[in-house]
Amino acid sequence: MELFTPDFGLVFWMFVAFILLFLVLAKWGWPVIIKMMDQRASTIDQGVEDARQAKEQLDNARSEAQKYVAEAQARQAEMLREAAKMKTEIIEQAKTEAAEAARKEMDAAKASIEQARKEAELQFRNEVGKFSIDIAEKMVRSQMKSSDAQTELVNKLLDEIQKN
Repeated sequence: MELFTPDFGLVFWMFVAFILLFLVLAKWGWPVIIKMMDQRASTIDQGVEDARQAKEQLDNARSEAQKYVAEAQARQAEMLREAAKMKTEIIEQAKTEAAEAARKEMDAAKASIEQARKEAELQFRNEVGKFSIDIAEKMVRSQMKSSDAQTELVNKLLDEIQKN
């Protein structure tokens, strides 16, 4: 049973160690922790105050926006009255400008598509050429392992050069 019941000396030294630890924490640890908690609380309070001010600014901005909307609606009504007078003239001008703009956009799109097609075709040709060279190189290496094959290839190439 002595494993479960500590000696008086052990209890005494544990109590002394606890008291020393408590005094060290009370002297140096707790003030730092309390200071940090106070700083955090002031940061939170400042954040709440900033949020309140932002809400006020948002409310002011909304009221100003409503004023601008009302003013814009009044201007819109005036413009609509003027637009009714010049309706046919503006419609014809807009149709002409729209057709010209559409034509320009179509021409630009066609040129862009053609350029992209040419670039893709060039890239495709380059890649096919590279693959062809790689394949040919591998085939020549595999077929030219013996010196007889190399001699035969050189003779064939010399014959072709003499014919041309």
